[in-house]
Amino acid sequence: MQDINRIYTNNIGISFQWGKDLEEGITNRFQVIFRDMGFHLSLEDLKDFSDFVVDAKMRTNCTCCNKAKTCRSILLQTPSHKVDLAVNKEELKGIEDLIRGTIFQIELTDYLKNVCGN
Repeated sequence: MQDINRIYTNNIGISFQWGKDLEEGITNRFQVIFRDMGFHLSLEDLKDFSDFVVDAKMRTNCTCCNKAKTCRSILLQTPSHKVDLAVNKEELKGIEDLIRGTIFQIELTDYLKNVCGN
């Protein structure tokens, strides 16, 4: 397996950059993996994905169902326009944390590079 530069992990997945991409100067693409799926995304794609998660959270309406936490009744759009995911509330929370944590780490790293000049 190739070397990776881990960005963020949680109980649902991981985000990273491929070491080979970084060696070749490709710094604007990020791999996000959860539920046996991988997405190769830009920072803008990640921000769009975060917005899609917020939209999906507002559409959840199975509050009276006793299986609401485990039933995959929430349709989550992805930045890949031909791919939507059926997720449950717990997965949606984990995906939200993974995406937001990834964005935060990327922007923090960029900020520190700009401030420190490295």
